[in-house]
Amino acid sequence: MELRAFAEQVLFAETLEMKLWCPDSITDENPGSPVSAPPMPGRPKELHFKSQSSSKSEFPALHQLEDEKARGRLLHFFANHELLATELMALVLLRFPDAPAAFRRGVCQTLKDEQEHTRWYSERMRACGIHFGDLPVSGYFWRAISGMENPMDYVAGLSLTFEQANLDYCRHFARGFHAVGDTETSGLLDRIYKDEIAHVAYGLKWFRRWKKPDESDWEAFCQQLKYPLSPSRAKGISLNVEGRRAAGLEARFIDELNVFGQSKGRTPDVFYFNPFAEGRISQGNRFNPVKQQAAMVRDLANLPQFLCRKEDVVLLERRPGAPFLAGLKEATFDLPEFVELKQGRIDPQSSFATRKLNHLRPWAWGPDSLELFEPLRGNVGGESIGCFTPELAKLYSKAWSAEFLRAALADRKGDVHWLCPPEDVGGAAYSLEEALERVAKIRAEGHHRVVIKESYGLAGNNAIRLWEPEVLENQRRWIASAVTDGRSVVVEPWLERIADLSIQLQVTDGGARICGYTGLINDQRGQFLANWASPNHERRLASRLAAHFSGHGDVPGRLHGLFEEIAERLGAAMRPLGFVGACGVDAFVYRAADGQVRLKPVVEINPRYTMGRLTVELMKRTCPGSWGQFTILQGATLKRAGFAGFPEFAAHCRQRYPVQLGGMPAARIRSGMVILNDPNQAEMWLAIFQVSRSFQELGTELSQNPGITN
Repeated sequence: MELRAFAEQVLFAETLEMKLWCPDSITDENPGSPVSAPPMPGRPKELHFKSQSSSKSEFPALHQLEDEKARGRLLHFFANHELLATELMALVLLRFPDAPAAFRRGVCQTLKDEQEHTRWYSERMRACGIHFGDLPVSGYFWRAISGMENPMDYVAGLSLTFEQANLDYCRHFARGFHAVGDTETSGLLDRIYKDEIAHVAYGLKWFRRWKKPDESDWEAFCQQLKYPLSPSRAKGISLNVEGRRAAGLEARFIDELNVFGQSKGRTPDVFYFNPFAEGRISQGNRFNPVKQQAAMVRDLANLPQFLCRKEDVVLLERRPGAPFLAGLKEATFDLPEFVELKQGRIDPQSSFATRKLNHLRPWAWGPDSLELFEPLRGNVGGESIGCFTPELAKLYSKAWSAEFLRAALADRKGDVHWLCPPEDVGGAAYSLEEALERVAKIRAEGHHRVVIKESYGLAGNNAIRLWEPEVLENQRRWIASAVTDGRSVVVEPWLERIADLSIQLQVTDGGARICGYTGLINDQRGQFLANWASPNHERRLASRLAAHFSGHGDVPGRLHGLFEEIAERLGAAMRPLGFVGACGVDAFVYRAADGQVRLKPVVEINPRYTMGRLTVELMKRTCPGSWGQFTILQGATLKRAGFAGFPEFAAHCRQRYPVQLGGMPAARIRSGMVILNDPNQAEMWLAIFQVSRSFQELGTELSQNPGITN
């Protein structure tokens, strides 16, 4: 029988018997002309593809395999996959008659293997009381691959994607069937597993022959796949490294596949790290980040991966290395899809530029994120890209935060004994004269030290302290410059801080809810160092923070209620402006001039993601009862402590504070230190997350090493 006639029979026959029939002898002397792919292969009615809009059929899990019907349903899935592979192989023989004869012979042999696999699965599912066609079948494989334009598409899409994934599924479920005593099905899967290794090896041989010589296997594989296919489809449950090695895949390919993430169907959210949006808001295109700021954006660009769900997208300049990502995966963190920018912009020629997307979630909405996301405007099905307007800009202003606090305090006059009085709030000034008047007023009220901040200054920067009795000339010049072009400054008394904290909110159209509380550690200039979180941080303020008010009767128990009121008030203030998303509120406990401990419940409102929110999300990966601390370290600081660089410090942390997991059924971090950005790529900044069973153990590396803390 001619190979072409055999392929036509397999592809177009409308009975299962004819699709699975194979002649004793096959020749390939008349390959014929190329044919186009039909919308669907010929099939008996009961095996027609279900519509794409149909609900997804349940794929039985291991714990369900005790049930015979569940085993039959699983085998029904597998049988359809094998039949689809058979039909696609028939199609490739008909689509590419001019392909090398050796390639066509190999495809024919693989096709016959797939026919046999389909028969085996059909027989085993009948023993479980299910016949092939009793359940709806998916046509996803067909839709994903039948549009192939050349044989390279076939080997990349079928051999190196779906058949490679079967290396995982066969091994995983063979063990599952064996565990429930179905040794016959377990043995069947073992036989098919060996065939799949050979099939992947066969595809790999031709793939290497046809790819560009200067491309690695991994690079060529990623380039060849066309959306919706991606390397994510090439792996199943629990990556089977042994089987891939046996098929001839390189170590680098396996490592990269292990940490690759892309949605297999869910429309992803897109995240981007732009921590200096306030600079663009206040200075426009004149804002030029200094060296340390630019390095921070590059070094910490992957941090949004700890905010997103599995299969979401993180945009960055350079993807973290596979060994680093593998370490995060071992520490139970899900890995997103990383999309590299091209000169700081989304590549309009990339497949990502045309992808359907759900929500856009920059670290902060501002002119910079609007510009970056502009090419994606037509792809977004969730919230609109227009999440920043000139009206929203005022939410970033420290002057707005001060006005908000002043109004909130006005409604709580009975709590002045433990809340800050109005004179401790500060206020905005729009000229040098107005600023000097506020300084004089604050000093007349008994505060000799004064702080002046630019309303849109970045944390710890763009502020001066007036310690001297008289305002110096250089300070006057600074103030005059800060209030030019309609800008403002906030003038407030310097207060003796005892403890800093933050409240993390999620603002929706329905209001604002508290996501969690964190302790906040800043340096003497007010620049961020670390956030820490206690057990049950999502429900109440840490007891070690509330304890500062232990001498104020029932105040510790009233703090959560106070912050819930502030959240409600803030949500009501933000809704008319159209703001939705993450929001952080900084606060602090201080000692007043009369010696009383008081709370300033709103110091600064950050209408964006914050390191405190990042800490709250990281805590979701910890065991109940755990404490956690997120810290950012500078390379210069580590060198003063005696470390040659970030890689050496990371190795030191892994050895001294290894990650210990616990909990069932999903493991979480019980203790240890996790490096959060790739130490082999970082230039100036390294983020770490330490988990311990007590507060005293947090930050031990910092507290025990003077070179790090000073």
